[in-house]
Amino acid sequence: MPLLDSLATQEWIPCEVVVVDGSRPDDMSTEWALQQRRRAGLPFRLEHLRSIRGAAVQRNAGLERAQGDLIACIDDDMRLHPRHLAEIVKVFESDASRQVGGVEGYVDNQYTPVETQARWRWYRRLRLFSTYEPGRFDWKVGYPINPYLAPPFDGTREVDFLSGNNAVWRREVFASGLRFSAFFDGGGPLEDVHFSLSVGREWRLLQCGSAHCIHVRAPSGRPGAYLAGHRWVRNSWFIYRDLQADQSLASAARFWYVQIVLMAYLAVSGVRHRSRHKFVELAGRLRAILGLALAPLPPAPRLHGGLRQGRPHVDGRGEEP
Repeated sequence: MPLLDSLATQEWIPCEVVVVDGSRPDDMSTEWALQQRRRAGLPFRLEHLRSIRGAAVQRNAGLERAQGDLIACIDDDMRLHPRHLAEIVKVFESDASRQVGGVEGYVDNQYTPVETQARWRWYRRLRLFSTYEPGRFDWKVGYPINPYLAPPFDGTREVDFLSGNNAVWRREVFASGLRFSAFFDGGGPLEDVHFSLSVGREWRLLQCGSAHCIHVRAPSGRPGAYLAGHRWVRNSWFIYRDLQADQSLASAARFWYVQIVLMAYLAVSGVRHRSRHKFVELAGRLRAILGLALAPLPPAPRLHGGLRQGRPHVDGRGEEP
């Protein structure tokens, strides 16, 4: 397994690795591959854990078994630079006041310059969002700004959410019983955004520009365009309902205005590029809106009430701009 190779060759080697296997019960390929790796020798303890499929439920299962003071949630299609974990550990060690709850690295091959993204240029012209800083969450409209718009950088920068594919968390983050929401057991995306925003009530979250990694984007296990569109709208609405402090009609109107603009862009882009994929995704989003209108989501329980909003921005030097 290539991810195990990345972990075994880290300058800072983990003490344990828990592989949470969401394959079918009759699929023994992962277990067989892990047995082979154990025989070949590994510099850490390796545990294999079966779980039902789904990013949220699998991460929760791994969290229950993990023993370390720092707990990394890393997807199996990630490849880590040899200094990836060492750079992240260095960030935690420099946090003398222990305010940092989570740190993620920089995914080299997913940087998408905003200048090359036609839709983001239109979003700016329409003044669709109140912030365009990658990795921030626009609370006014309930939308996460694409973290992969951030160009390469040195040091650290503060973010509102961590990408679930390579995040490292302090064990204390989970001391209150906080876990990935069971709502997302049916599938992502945005389970990492919801969890991060929940953590952000009490902790700072950082991205480390020198902790490099690559995402090879395994094709298996990804939803089709229809399901992806459907889940995006439904999961976005869940985050809004669960975490947004302002639940007024005006706030909800701003949320749905953004969703409508996003769907309008999909339609225009689908016509322009003759893309069936975009129309299928659009159909999934429309179906989600209709479903929510006919059967609204039940109120979600809150652990500590609404989130703190308007937190001062801190740049890579730990100073307000």
